Amino acid sequence: MAATTLRYENPSWVPAAGAMVALAVGSGYALAMGELAGLYVALALIGSVAVLLDFRIGALVLLLMLPASASTLFPHSLMQITGLNPLNLLFVATFGAYVVSGRAQRSVIMPVPLIGLFIVPIAIAGLIGMQHVTEIPSFFYEMGLVTYFNGIQYLLANVVKPMIMVGVILMIGAAAARSDRPERMIVALALSMWPFALIQIGFVVLQAPSLAELAGADDRGFYTPLGMHANDLGRLHLFASALLLFVWAETRSARLKLFLLATLGLIGFALMLTFSRASIMGAMVVGALFLMWKFNARSLALAVIAVAVAAVVGAEALYSRLMLGVGQGADAVSAGRIDGIWLPLLPEIWKSPLWGSGLDSILWSFPMVNESMLRVGHPHNAYLEALLDMGIIGLALIGTYYIGVWKGFRALGADASLNPELRGLFQGASAGLIAFLITCMVGSTLRPEAALCYLWIAIGLMYGVRGRRPSR
Repeated sequence: MAATTLRYENPSWVPAAGAMVALAVGSGYALAMGELAGLYVALALIGSVAVLLDFRIGALVLLLMLPASASTLFPHSLMQITGLNPLNLLFVATFGAYVVSGRAQRSVIMPVPLIGLFIVPIAIAGLIGMQHVTEIPSFFYEMGLVTYFNGIQYLLANVVKPMIMVGVILMIGAAAARSDRPERMIVALALSMWPFALIQIGFVVLQAPSLAELAGADDRGFYTPLGMHANDLGRLHLFASALLLFVWAETRSARLKLFLLATLGLIGFALMLTFSRASIMGAMVVGALFLMWKFNARSLALAVIAVAVAAVVGAEALYSRLMLGVGQGADAVSAGRIDGIWLPLLPEIWKSPLWGSGLDSILWSFPMVNESMLRVGHPHNAYLEALLDMGIIGLALIGTYYIGVWKGFRALGADASLNPELRGLFQGASAGLIAFLITCMVGSTLRPEAALCYLWIAIGLMYGVRGRRPSR
């Protein structure tokens, strides 16, 4: 008798069965441990199994998940294993599904400028810095600003972790490259902005004594329970608003325009509540570029409404924050950065001017070890940080990369073959990048971090949209 071959026309029962098994395992773990870790395990495994159907599902979930990944509300470890968290699990599963699909595009997931101009100098600086971990003063550990104790942990924290974020945005770009309508991801992008903005506003309503006190110089750590500094939150909202503002101007859909307007109102209010001077000034730069590039009665009306709402809600507190230190000297305006951080660190540049002293070299710098400067873990100037950590060569390479990114944004923003919403997205990205590079003078970093996730999502989409077009 001939052997009978069974053939399943619909193999979708395989991931469904796997999902049920994952749910059972996770639920059992939750009951055994009496905590929510098991639930997170189950959800992460279910999401990973769903990715087997289509890696784009994983990319979409990663997009929604990335903005909140730095928050204390997001689990950073599962089963007490640091690094084992839903974001990393889902990224590995999504990348695996993308590779298995057999249609990986090297130009999307391995862009040469990103690797040569950006990843390589950061990796080299990480290898240089890992030799100095033992020189970090003990007070950084007592303050909780440093969590690594050896070179391997240092590399994981400063090189591997940021590169996971880069990998995530490349998966988002790959999903856009394989999508018939990548502009649909704009809705997911806007939706990702709502949860954390609402949580921030609710936190202010419940915890802030008054807007005037929240705007005070001593309250910059008010949002610490949420896992992010006020300035980091401001940068998060700044780039998000830049992206959506230009999409709002370009879209012809009345429903999408209304949804984007509501989202812009929400994140604009959340940005104001950070009272981050750099982010507020960055928002003004984006607004000025918007009026220059999109000047008409509608854009002017939106600008007037935004200014009027800000004036009604918190004009006095905003004014007191923006005028902090005015009339008391440049150092007071800089909140102590000039005398307390920048001037003591300048001689450190000449220790290794070409390739720098390693990532986070401020921690073992001479003025820090001798306590002749403020106890801070960041130079509060992204360009000074790059010079200290990666030297002139590293700063030049990364600067060249960002210039290329800006040119890419501008080219896609003017590409008539693209959907209007996509053109608006890249126009907003180019305006946001200008504002970001200006505000880097007083903070932030040129390396990937959660506060810059919307900038990096836009970069990933840039690679993805390019990957959809035939090479020229």
